[in-house]
Amino acid sequence: MNEQIIREAIDSVLDPDLAITLKDLNAIKSIEIEGMSISVYIELYPPVHWIAKVIEDEIREKILAISEGYEIRIYVREIITPRATNPNVLPTVKHLIAVSSGKGGVGKSTIAANLAASLAQRGASVGLLDADIYGPSIPTMYGVAGAQMEAEKTESGALIGFPIEQYGVKIASIGFIMDRDQAAIMRGPMLAGYFTTLMDQIAWGDLDFLVFDLPPGTGDIQLTLTQRVPLDGAVIVTTPQEISVSDVRRSISMFKKVNVTILGIIENMSYFVPPDAPEKQYYIFGKGGGEQVASDSGVPFLGAVPLTIDTREGGDNGFPVVLNPEYLAQGDIIRDITASIVSMIRKNAHASRNAQTISITL
Repeated sequence: MNEQIIREAIDSVLDPDLAITLKDLNAIKSIEIEGMSISVYIELYPPVHWIAKVIEDEIREKILAISEGYEIRIYVREIITPRATNPNVLPTVKHLIAVSSGKGGVGKSTIAANLAASLAQRGASVGLLDADIYGPSIPTMYGVAGAQMEAEKTESGALIGFPIEQYGVKIASIGFIMDRDQAAIMRGPMLAGYFTTLMDQIAWGDLDFLVFDLPPGTGDIQLTLTQRVPLDGAVIVTTPQEISVSDVRRSISMFKKVNVTILGIIENMSYFVPPDAPEKQYYIFGKGGGEQVASDSGVPFLGAVPLTIDTREGGDNGFPVVLNPEYLAQGDIIRDITASIVSMIRKNAHASRNAQTISITL
């Protein structure tokens, strides 16, 4: 048994997101053999939370096929991918995802809340910024409505707030500042100012992901975000009917104009599943609108989320449905969509780095 034999055995292991072998990715950094112990060090494109275990298992299987009795250790680290723009904005956050919608009432905040919880379920460190100033619903959806963020002054006199943590997710929201029944009456520049304060004056700490729950539409907050924050991309939520899909087209146009990658479209409330007849599906808001607009616009369709009573109850009761073991089917749908979003981020990271390499080579 030697390094060359092991390398030949695992060179063909495929990164399933990128459909490229570890050999072609130059991912196998070193192999160490000490007595009956084999250590393999690999480097993968971030984020690795979903893919690391899959690749580790295949590497272990390949090695065990040619050697019995060895203890196998596999160490995975992420390729460091410096931001091309605005590296000083939220420098302790690795990945920034915006959740948007063309219009209100499509369940955007429900999707954002469950997406953040699903990321945390996988062991990622996650923040959720409730940027929907007019309708801050994240505190309710996480069961922390009425809570207040702690704050302290720095040596320079600036005020720094500390997010409230619930279910492994750090949350900041204007809902922690305003009274529950207080109306947010403000014009565009004030909206952008509140959003900037929430973003810049919160001590997020080191995060793998920060999810932005944006207000509906294409207004000041969206423009401020896209101008200042180096987003990994945006996820757009819609319902199937044309009145919602038509607004999605405008959202897609806005993100493309400001050069923000669209990670994909999620169709929420795709169909209703009655609890007393789980085998039935009722297409209350029409069928296939989200998938159609994704196809027409050339952006990925991430999946369809059914309308279920347990999802509504989870939002009202402050316990996102993806965390509830009693509703595994609904949770699995959201987890699959989350995995698709992470996969898109990894593909974009690889494409971006590869493009930079080609540019430098030329």
